[in-house]
Amino acid sequence: MVVFIGIFFSAPIWAYECSDFVSCPVLKAGDPAPTGQFIADLQKLLKTAGYYHEKINGKYDQVTAQSVKDFQKDFNLSADGVVGVKTWDALADLYEEPVMTNTLKEGPKGKISILVDVNKLQLHVLDDGKVFKTYPIAIGTSKTPSPVGEYKIINKAVNWGTGFGTRWMGLNVPWGIYGIHGTNKPGSIGRAASHGCFRMFNQHVEEIFPWIPIGTRVRVIGYTPKFHSFTRPLKLKSSGQDVVMLQYRLQELGFSSDPADGRYGGMTELAVKIFEAYHMLPVDGTADMEMLKRLEEYQKK
Repeated sequence: MVVFIGIFFSAPIWAYECSDFVSCPVLKAGDPAPTGQFIADLQKLLKTAGYYHEKINGKYDQVTAQSVKDFQKDFNLSADGVVGVKTWDALADLYEEPVMTNTLKEGPKGKISILVDVNKLQLHVLDDGKVFKTYPIAIGTSKTPSPVGEYKIINKAVNWGTGFGTRWMGLNVPWGIYGIHGTNKPGSIGRAASHGCFRMFNQHVEEIFPWIPIGTRVRVIGYTPKFHSFTRPLKLKSSGQDVVMLQYRLQELGFSSDPADGRYGGMTELAVKIFEAYHMLPVDGTADMEMLKRLEEYQKK
């Protein structure tokens, strides 16, 4: 028996009449278009999730069918526009996500930072290095992965743009626009579904928004890239996830304490020069393929 949570929005009729999903009616377009309360509730769900943008009319027309297909595609279902057991189940997940109200009257008292774990799909607000509160998030897909590294909040905005929910906190990732933000697709939380940003429920991002000042450190962890994935030499003014990989490796080997922020700046160049001198390589501050090969050999030991 699924328990539907009414904190997010009021439960529709099918939450009471077909909570086992099997007894939910199969809905699909027809001529004439079917009508009824179940279809109106379906449209409300799709509208809340950001898939349906028309007036709620209780009619299973072609617009509704296309909205269902778009939802099914995003949730890895057969995109046939037919609302059966699996589609009702996926829609019910929007109710099952526990959206917490703001029960904390005050935020962290010490130094605030953020830790994002892409493997666990969690964002932790830290207070003097200790976890103050944890939230579920959505991360980037395999084709548009979230950036791993050490960044900071550089801008904040309310209602920043379409699809970003009610709050936006931008990160200083040098190779693209990434941020922590809300969402108009709450069903995506807990999945790899974004274009690389970190999505939160709107209620959650609204809760932490006042706590997070500009300049807050954000560390993103979750996987350690392999060094055989290097495809280019790196040098001053280079940027990218491969630069983060280089910076992390130099940190691990004790050649640098500079943040792994994906920017090949003066401190990274200095760390590379120290590594080159230590290994009797030409000291030019460029991480050429020979140096990167040495780093790979260290990783294999």
